[in-house]
Amino acid sequence: MNNHNNTSRRKFLQNSSLLLAGIPLMRMKGFAAPPFNYQGPVLPNNVPQTVLADRRIKLDFSKEVMVLNDGLQPSMLCTRKGTLIVQSQNHNKPLPQARIFYPFAMSTVVSRDGGETWNDFPLKEGDNGVDIEGGITQLKDGTIIALETYVTPGDKPDTGAGLMYTSTDEYKTLQGPFDITFDIPNAEFYGSADDGGRPHIAMRLHRRILELPNGDLLTTIYGFQKGDDEPCPYQPKMKKSRVMLFKSKNKGKHWNFVSTVAVDKKVGTEGFGEPVIARVSKGPKAGRLICQMRTGYELYSNHSDDGGKTWTKAKPLVYANLDVYKTSDWAAMFKDVKRKGVLVTPDSPELIGAVVDPDLIETRSGILVAAFGVRISAKLCWTIPTHPWNGNYLAFSLDHGDTWSHVTRLTTGIDTTHYMCVEETSKNNELFVVYDFGHWNGKEGRYTYGRKVKISV
Repeated sequence: MNNHNNTSRRKFLQNSSLLLAGIPLMRMKGFAAPPFNYQGPVLPNNVPQTVLADRRIKLDFSKEVMVLNDGLQPSMLCTRKGTLIVQSQNHNKPLPQARIFYPFAMSTVVSRDGGETWNDFPLKEGDNGVDIEGGITQLKDGTIIALETYVTPGDKPDTGAGLMYTSTDEYKTLQGPFDITFDIPNAEFYGSADDGGRPHIAMRLHRRILELPNGDLLTTIYGFQKGDDEPCPYQPKMKKSRVMLFKSKNKGKHWNFVSTVAVDKKVGTEGFGEPVIARVSKGPKAGRLICQMRTGYELYSNHSDDGGKTWTKAKPLVYANLDVYKTSDWAAMFKDVKRKGVLVTPDSPELIGAVVDPDLIETRSGILVAAFGVRISAKLCWTIPTHPWNGNYLAFSLDHGDTWSHVTRLTTGIDTTHYMCVEETSKNNELFVVYDFGHWNGKEGRYTYGRKVKISV
């Protein structure tokens, strides 16, 4: 944890955050696809930088590879045989459909040689496919299941409806969609707009699906229950969300509510969202569930030692003193910038940074690896992206999440959405990590890159 010396300044910035923008439940919903400047593959040659060193840990990085030309905000799975599946949004509009869908089409590529070469995974004719931001995993029996991210109102009160796809041949083919159901007590699908003030009748599955030793599955949703009516400071029609845990006893066909992981109307600009869960399998904390969540400002984290029934109070987690409230360090670089026609001043909440879309895994040897993006600042990073903190990161814990003793910056001071993923490959303590370069306007192209990371302890 990071203690702030200037508490009064921090409280002022938190309480004054009337203009800060973010990307909530439906990121970029209704965002018009701009003309895309499709360029040939360009590798920026990002050089990893150690920002917090643990002498016990050594990282060896392979060269960057182009994973997807025209791809932002990746999701990923690595199977036990080493098949890599990566999906990113492209610049095209998706096909119209009755069910809510993401405003950009998705491209999926597969590598069967450790990330050296990538092949397009074709969609069925007339089908947008599955948005695997909702979660994708390989079960013990080899079956891959992928959950469409949007959960819509079910046919009865306090229920939700989702879609699941499956593959039994290492993602050579994909079957589905299959209807799946959720029990969501006190579900509120109609209480919140999206970040543009438009109706958003859905909740979001996000990131990880965990298979427990007994075969049960766990996953997370961020959304609303009745009474969740705290408005977001920058978009009052949008409400602050909560994170909820769900369990399936039948391989994902039906999901029962387990608990609220975190809810707090005072936290951040968005409440708790974009969660990721991991399960500790080794050491004195074996069985512990850890959840990390976006709030619109700093990252929050908590844990459960009873299978997710109860959770500790979520608290800020600041890696390597990357304090998003330390606005005095970057106020000067934005002194001539206007936001919504108003000049950004040194005490403006517009200067507060953000940590977005965390990812979290446990390697087979028991090392916890976190991936996250830091925006300096939360929205102005796309006006001037050059602050050295602005980028994508990996963090490592050798004590099951108690401390994060080694942090590496993969990209710095470049245009990126700050969304990334990490998976362990079929080789122990070898990671494959993906991240992007570019922006939704596509002026300089938009790419998803990847590289291997070998961990030695």
